Amino acid sequence: MAFGYLLVALLAASVAIFALQNTDPISVRFLFWSTQALPAAGVTLAALAIGLIVAGVPLAIARRRWRSRTRALESRVTTLESALAERDRALASRPVPPTPPKPPTPPPPRPQEPTA
Repeated sequence: MAFGYLLVALLAASVAIFALQNTDPISVRFLFWSTQALPAAGVTLAALAIGLIVAGVPLAIARRRWRSRTRALESRVTTLESALAERDRALASRPVPPTPPKPPTPPPPRPQEPTA
């Protein structure tokens, strides 16, 4: 977790340094849209923000689906555990019938003695 915070801090510092060093005005054209005299850092930061949003939205949707599936599976596990516990209680409270005695087994046949 500390590595993640360090990485974010380094990224934020590098973006701040970039913004301070690139203040020259530039013009931006995209399809039919055009602007004049925007700072290069502003254009770059706007592109970075748009990229984060474009990448973050699908990740957020996938995360929501995973959480929903996790909740559904946890609910199913709880239901199955309660059904199993109820079955165990029912089996424990049921009287066990006595087992009938086994019939005696006949002795094995004797070998015949040879006759001469």
